[in-house]
Amino acid sequence: MEKSPDIDDTAPPRKKGGDMPFLEHIEELRWRLITSVVAVTVAAVVAFIFAEEIYKFIIYPLGDIKLHFTEITGSFYAYLKIAFYTGIMGASPIVLYQLWKFIAPGLYAKEKKVILPLVFSSTMLFLIGASFCFYLVLPFAIKFLVGYGEGEMIPIITVNSYISFTGMMILAFGLSFQLPVIGYFFGKIGLLSDRTLAKGRPYAVVIILVVAAVLTPTPDIFTQLLLAVPLYFLYELTIMIIKFTGKKREPQT
Repeated sequence: MEKSPDIDDTAPPRKKGGDMPFLEHIEELRWRLITSVVAVTVAAVVAFIFAEEIYKFIIYPLGDIKLHFTEITGSFYAYLKIAFYTGIMGASPIVLYQLWKFIAPGLYAKEKKVILPLVFSSTMLFLIGASFCFYLVLPFAIKFLVGYGEGEMIPIITVNSYISFTGMMILAFGLSFQLPVIGYFFGKIGLLSDRTLAKGRPYAVVIILVVAAVLTPTPDIFTQLLLAVPLYFLYELTIMIIKFTGKKREPQT
């Protein structure tokens, strides 16, 4: 009986995560989650010690706008929030490393070699996304949103609302900037192609808008577009990356 031309007898069977016993897989996930939580906690404790200095830094996007607190514990909770968000960002290399290492057992040996470069790239893109948000998006967004009702309303912005808004925006941009790395990874192992992404542009626009609506801390369309527009450019960049670095499919004969 002739074998199907689509079957490559020389290719080694892909080792999938399912080859690992289910309980061991769950145990590995548990320990990687614990490691990530410990890393975030340690980073948050250190950040809390320097919360006052961090606060002086993160009010940069406000310009001349002053912050207030309306409760006795307002400043304390503000510092806790600063520590929490800073802890996540400070521990991001460890968290990303744990994530990629959890995926690694399902890869070929040669594919596992890209884990460390992926961790480095993920961390750099996270920091680039966070910096892009902090230095470019937030000053513009705050100026627009606060000044929208200027003359008719007097803004009284609490420190807790500002930190929540800023922290969520920075995390949203940092996570969104992971798209090229994720695309590169799936393209490299042959699970995603540039043609598939190109054909899916209309669906991608809808998904991007939904993701932006979920990740941004406010329901207004302006803030959502501030994330959705860069995210779409990253989508196009991902298509180009996969086109030049993705696994090439051999033409069928």
